[in-house]
Amino acid sequence: MPNKKKTQVTASPERRGELLATAAEVFAAQGYNATTVRTIADQAGMLAGSLYYHFDSKESMLDEILSTFLDELWQGYDAVLAAGLGPRETIEALVTESFREIDRHRAAVAIYQKEARHLAAQPRFHYLAHSQVKFEKAWLGTLERGVADHIFRADLDIRLTYRFVRDTVWVAASWYRPGGGHSPEEIARQYLSMVLDGIAQRQ
Repeated sequence: MPNKKKTQVTASPERRGELLATAAEVFAAQGYNATTVRTIADQAGMLAGSLYYHFDSKESMLDEILSTFLDELWQGYDAVLAAGLGPRETIEALVTESFREIDRHRAAVAIYQKEARHLAAQPRFHYLAHSQVKFEKAWLGTLERGVADHIFRADLDIRLTYRFVRDTVWVAASWYRPGGGHSPEEIARQYLSMVLDGIAQRQ
C-alpha cells in the first residue's frame, strides 16, 4: 500500500471528494461492515487496487466522511450557541442548522445514525462519543434555560424532549433528498411549527 506521503501527492482534492461522496452513499445504503473496498471502487468506476492510491483503507474513508460532517456541523452549532439568542431562538437556529447539514451531508448523517454507537468504542472514532456529549450539553442546556426563563412549559421532561427532537430531526436523512421540493430552511420551519406550536387548530 502507498504511504501517506504518496497518498497526499497522488490524490487531488476534487477526486478525493468524489470518491468520499461515493463511499458515503455506499456506506449509507449497505452499512459499513457489509461494504467492501471493491464495492466502493466498482461504484466509482475504478479498480479496487486503484482506490488505495487515494485511501489506505475503508476505515480511513469513513473517518474522513464523519469527521468532515461533524467539523462542519459544530462550526454552525458553535456559532449559534455563541450568538446570545434566547432559548426558543436557539432551538430554532439549531434545528435549522441541522436540516442544512442533512442537505449538505445526507449520506454522512445516515451513516452517523446507524454506525456511531458501535464505532465510538474504537480508539480512532472516540471523537464520536465526545461529540455526543457536546450534543447533549447544547440541547439540554438550552431546554433547561427555556424552562427556567418560562419560555417552555414548567412540566417539560427535558431529557425526553431532547431525545424526541434529536431523533425526529436526524431521521430525516433517511427520506430527504437534496434538490427536492422543499429547502432545508422550509423543512425546518414546518418542523419547528409542529414541535413548538403543535398541529391543533388555534381557538
